[in-house]
Amino acid sequence: MAAVQGTMSRDAHDPLRRLQSRPFASLWALLLIVAMGLLWAPGPAAASLENDRYDGNIFALYAGNGSLVPPRSSLGQSLAEHRVAVIVYYLDDSSVSKQFSPVVSELQRVWGNAVDLIPLVTDPLQDRPDGGVADPAHYWDGLIPQVVVINGDGRVVFDRHGQVSVDAINAAVSEASGIPMAPGSGNSATLSFNELNSEVVASR
Repeated sequence: MAAVQGTMSRDAHDPLRRLQSRPFASLWALLLIVAMGLLWAPGPAAASLENDRYDGNIFALYAGNGSLVPPRSSLGQSLAEHRVAVIVYYLDDSSVSKQFSPVVSELQRVWGNAVDLIPLVTDPLQDRPDGGVADPAHYWDGLIPQVVVINGDGRVVFDRHGQVSVDAINAAVSEASGIPMAPGSGNSATLSFNELNSEVVASR
């Protein structure tokens, strides 16, 4: 009996022996597995303007404006209501679309509810029949980004692709809507304020 009591006394003062006892062994093994999993887990991929990797909603990531998608109106609704429509064709996994996203955000800031801004990913438009003038596929030329401005009569007044300047688009929207451009506008530039986000500002 004395020998047993002596052994228990030594274990009580030995942390290693306690961890190796059956109640603690399972916990020790679980902590080891979790630690190894954290060490071996791949880190998150960094979002970047410079690649064609899918990072998520490009307007939220690169223009700080996640409200642009989904669009508030369809092209069919805009035409039926004789409103000016600004269609922007893009892809979320395209570096040129990522770089263009601040321009689209600026269009929303400038024109608000005066026009229907319709950003559309082009994947659903690939290899399908043209559905007519109310179908966005009717205007897409196969390149991105592309901006098409349609006036209230359904006439295309602007159709360009690439890194189109916001000033050129604003001039077309002003023509299509009859709304004068704000004084001092027409000389804008895209300014990056961190690794991800940019905004369009008026040059002085």
